[in-house]
Amino acid sequence: QVQLVESGGGVVQAGGSLRLSCVVSGGIIYTLGWFRQAPGKEREFVAAIDWSGSTTYYTDSVKGRVTISRDNAKRTVYLQMNSLKPVDTAVYYCTTGAPWGKVASYEYEYRYWGQGTQVTVST
Repeated sequence: QVQLVESGGGVVQAGGSLRLSCVVSGGIIYTLGWFRQAPGKEREFVAAIDWSGSTTYYTDSVKGRVTISRDNAKRTVYLQMNSLKPVDTAVYYCTTGAPWGKVASYEYEYRYWGQGTQVTVST
């Protein structure tokens, strides 16, 4: 049974930074991803990283501000978010279970999800 537990969310002022972490237990983990869901909106892709960490993919709205990384020995994926904006306010979800070798960006491609961590960016 694969389980994902996110942490690191909180309240931050616009322009600030947060680092989210997600520990994965059970199973063999390949691609890891982060999605987010703002109030009243659908869940959207943020970033993904392949098994080796050599390939990453970001949605356009976070490029240059957000960095995804992973530590396989710790079975942990990180999301470093800088220059945060109020529009980044959302629940952030960690996910895995996409097919091997695919740095997936669609929700349906992932099988396992964490419970989410709230990020609130104030003006």
